Amino acid sequence: MAGVVNRSFVGDDGQVPDNKTTNGATPVAADTTVDTTSTGSGEREKWDNGVEFLLSCIAMSVGLGNVWKFPSTAFRNGGGAFVIPYMIVLLLVGRPVYYLEMVMGQFSSRGSVKVYDVSPVMRGIGVGQMIAMSIVISYYAATIAVAIRYFAASFSGALPWATCDPSWTDVNCINSSDIMAKSSITNSTLPVKTSAELYYTRAVTGEDYLVGDEIGLPEWKLSLCLLFIWVCMTFMLIKGIKGSGKVSYFLALFPYAVMLFFAIYAFTLEGALDGLLYFIKPDWNQLLNPTVWKEAVSQCFFSLSICFGGVIAYSSFNNFSNNIYRDAMIISWLDTFTSLLSGAIVFAIIGHLGFITNETDYTKVVYPGSGLTFITYPDAIAKFEHVPNLFALLFFFMLFVLGIGSNTGIITSVVTAIRDEFPQLQNWKVVLTISVFGFSTGFLFITPASSRLIDYVDYYGVTYVTLTLAVAELFCFCWMYGVDRICRDIEFMLSIRTSILWRTCWKYITPTVILVILIFTFISGGKPKGFADGYHVLGWFIYALAVLPLPVWGLYVIAKQPKGTIWQKIVSASQPLPEWGPENLALKKKYDDYIDDIQHAGSRNFIQRIFTGRERSYSVNV
Repeated sequence: MAGVVNRSFVGDDGQVPDNKTTNGATPVAADTTVDTTSTGSGEREKWDNGVEFLLSCIAMSVGLGNVWKFPSTAFRNGGGAFVIPYMIVLLLVGRPVYYLEMVMGQFSSRGSVKVYDVSPVMRGIGVGQMIAMSIVISYYAATIAVAIRYFAASFSGALPWATCDPSWTDVNCINSSDIMAKSSITNSTLPVKTSAELYYTRAVTGEDYLVGDEIGLPEWKLSLCLLFIWVCMTFMLIKGIKGSGKVSYFLALFPYAVMLFFAIYAFTLEGALDGLLYFIKPDWNQLLNPTVWKEAVSQCFFSLSICFGGVIAYSSFNNFSNNIYRDAMIISWLDTFTSLLSGAIVFAIIGHLGFITNETDYTKVVYPGSGLTFITYPDAIAKFEHVPNLFALLFFFMLFVLGIGSNTGIITSVVTAIRDEFPQLQNWKVVLTISVFGFSTGFLFITPASSRLIDYVDYYGVTYVTLTLAVAELFCFCWMYGVDRICRDIEFMLSIRTSILWRTCWKYITPTVILVILIFTFISGGKPKGFADGYHVLGWFIYALAVLPLPVWGLYVIAKQPKGTIWQKIVSASQPLPEWGPENLALKKKYDDYIDDIQHAGSRNFIQRIFTGRERSYSVNV
């Protein structure tokens, strides 16, 4: 875009109030411009346009967390009883954090580690988030590999999980393609399982063949699928955001076409209405269950990808005046819509499964967790009367696209953090190193014990770490740097006057909710099952490895401060670095002048400058 940006103050309701400023300074006017298109050497690459940024954020935030984790979590926590807490948490935690991270990334043009130039003593937060993201990179790609395995199998003449394999003689196997198969089973001491479940636990993962605490060896077909995933990721990211931005059009839009197609079909199935009623009808007693609220916060973090570093990284490639307020609202509401749509589709299918099996207890027709994606969905698709192979191909290709979109954002956040600290490194070398790391560690998560291992590392290395660092992140941004400073920066950058709602959420409500959930999570426990005590000790070591950079880095920065008392060193290490602010040198000077006006000009002097026509103006040409 070119030309002078004519921006207005916009409140929470989207209305344009009177043209006012805060703190007695004028952020933007139309008579003076600063060209932010040329800053000299060292400026980071930018998105080609705002649409690429918006679609890339959608592709990152709208992923497997919506299609797989949300329906599974909702079902496990009572259907409609979970939806209400989730919506409340989204409004009080999800949206405020998403918008805040966009602001910090775009304003500073810094990634998830370098952004802590705002308070160097807290830079360990970004390091810890990068460690957590490295764990996610490994198992997220492995989950996509399973989807590719099913996608390839869907090209068979008949879906391989639709019928029982003759070798499965140790169980009462019923064909998933048979609608009323359970009625034909006679009394038997052997367990009853569907062909879809046995296909997943025996033909795909080999989980059923494990003995005791064994991990097993990866299946060779899954290994090839994992290799395929990382080859795709490498080619997409090797050219930086110029490459991933172009792919975002497909990654963000294709899944919606498939989901709408599935929705039309699922909502017309017999019994679908019963499943939908279960989804939207809340159990009011469950609203007092703290576990439901804990799950709602965890789902919000996983779904929106907040406090992982990806939102900050993507926003750092924006033009300085891109309207991220609008983008944050679009993405957060679209993410919610996608979760609700996915939930509605899943519960419609569950209702249909209950109808055709004459089962009113839905817990008997649904497999929670990864089983929802790779057992319940395939089992339902096998029962479709019309072109089940086509539905299978579309569904698993959609999972592949959703997974690639989210993993792109995760990897980009790590790449950005590394290159911010070591700008001399070429992008392709960093991407290739991460790909080799992800592919190598990914073997662990395609072993027969993959389901247990994913739960294990997600619990210790991601969930606890993310909640802990989220509290520290909000304390750093909203208390150490300060909500008033953040609102001042937003006003300079966007000429948007921040409402009391955002201020209250950022400073009080959001950090309090996350802190309470973190404390409850520590107290309630809920450790992954199937592991000896020694493994849990190792899990806490993983947690410590990701969290310890915060105090260690803080002590290092404090020790490096010039002479003074301990308190003076702490205060000095907590202040923004002199170079903190806009990346553009000319715009940085305008920002410094803007801050100077705020600090040295009282409201009376400001009014006098208005009447004498000597006020400064800060227009941005982008």
